[in-house]
Amino acid sequence: MPRLSLPEAEALARRALEAAGANPRMAALTAAALVAAEAQGQAGHGLSRVPQYAAFLRNGRADGTAEPVIAAEHGGAVLVDARDGLAYPALALAVEQAATRAAAHGIAFAGVANSHHCGAMGLPVETLARRGLVALAFTNSPAAMPVPGGRRPLMGTNPVAAAFPRRDAEPLVIDMALSEVARGKIMVAAKEGRPIPEGWALDAEGNPTTDAKAALGGAMLAMGGAKGALLALVVELLCCALTGSAFGFEADSFFQEEGNRPRLGHAIIAVDPGALAGQAVFLDRMEAMVAAMLADAGVRLPGARRAALTRDAAAQGIEIPAALHQTLTAMG
Repeated sequence: MPRLSLPEAEALARRALEAAGANPRMAALTAAALVAAEAQGQAGHGLSRVPQYAAFLRNGRADGTAEPVIAAEHGGAVLVDARDGLAYPALALAVEQAATRAAAHGIAFAGVANSHHCGAMGLPVETLARRGLVALAFTNSPAAMPVPGGRRPLMGTNPVAAAFPRRDAEPLVIDMALSEVARGKIMVAAKEGRPIPEGWALDAEGNPTTDAKAALGGAMLAMGGAKGALLALVVELLCCALTGSAFGFEADSFFQEEGNRPRLGHAIIAVDPGALAGQAVFLDRMEAMVAAMLADAGVRLPGARRAALTRDAAAQGIEIPAALHQTLTAMG
């Protein structure tokens, strides 16, 4: 497989996105986010997304000319309108606004409206944690899961991410979707003709199924049953009701190149520990928890693996499949 330095990978992705219609800033910020995810070992949110994003731009599912704007603001609260562009410029503006307003008010809520697929949510919260802030991030996505007791997909898998700064160490970064399993695993099982475990999905009639193909035509199940589904509902409402964005059932699937502009919502919360017990107390408490966790052999701190992979990628570059490299080169 071809090995690229991180700047080479960013340039490759940027050229492909600009050729598909993204303005230079959108292309650059999107490429940087995708390469960062790739470097962390999250290939599903990495360079493999470039052809998909390019198709969305060509087919009008995303506006490549869009520039995000601040649509509303009051104290520590701000609403960023992505204006139907790819998500990353709006996320960058929301992160900057959250940091500035948390410093001024102790806490900030930055909502993003009319947005798109936003990739690895651990990245924006890690950025804020490196600035000394506790950060939470949420996003909705096209419908894949039912509400508790329901059969139809109404909510997305609705990832949740959080990051906590530490003293002289990498932040703790937690990033997870709320489905029992990633949809990609079901897709692989369907392609290989393998069954899936019960508890992963429902068929189109709302019955539990172990048939991967039937699951793709039905709905995924939330982790933790009804409790996980209710948490996904909380995310859906935080991201959409507060920002005026589209719910998951109003957005066409990302697994098809044609469809509507998804108009998804994101929410970022940033907290200045200095506004509460104080920065020093917070960091002391963090290290006490970390020490207690590591007292058990085999415990791996959240985000530690991704941080190690990122360091390796910065030094050695990243490998991508030859077919993807050829595709991106041709696109650019």
